[in-house]
Amino acid sequence: MKELLLSYAAYNAWADEQLLQTIATLTPEQQEQELVSSFPTIRRTVLHLCDAAGIWWQRIQLQEKIVRPSDNFAGDFTALAALLRRLDAQWLDYVQRAPQHLFTHEFIYRDGKGVQHKSPTWEVLHHIFNHGTYHRGQLVTMLRQVGCTQVPGLDFVLWSWKK
Repeated sequence: MKELLLSYAAYNAWADEQLLQTIATLTPEQQEQELVSSFPTIRRTVLHLCDAAGIWWQRIQLQEKIVRPSDNFAGDFTALAALLRRLDAQWLDYVQRAPQHLFTHEFIYRDGKGVQHKSPTWEVLHHIFNHGTYHRGQLVTMLRQVGCTQVPGLDFVLWSWKK
């Protein structure tokens, strides 16, 4: 299980990096252009990825008062990209350091509505990385909508060929 989760964590960081490099080539206006998607702009979608990674990090660390990274973030895209890179590295390090038995350990946390849940660590990790895949797909479409013609391929197999 650890090997699979390590692959997911490494792929997640790689795929985010491909998109961050592409988004960095856009103008601030393109990054903030209103589009129809789960979040209204490319920047807001990347900020949501940071929120999700940060919230789940706090939950898995058993913190009771959860703070969304976006609540205290006022930086430009360079700072936003640095935040996502740091969160991705944090998750990869967590999986690398975790003993095998940790992945089946269940922990209790509350969702955004205050409802209590109990999940095994492996399931939460899988959710985090899968959630990123969902929103990266949206970002690819959003990039095309703002005129980006050099959109990176993000398939898992592309990462596996490059590692």
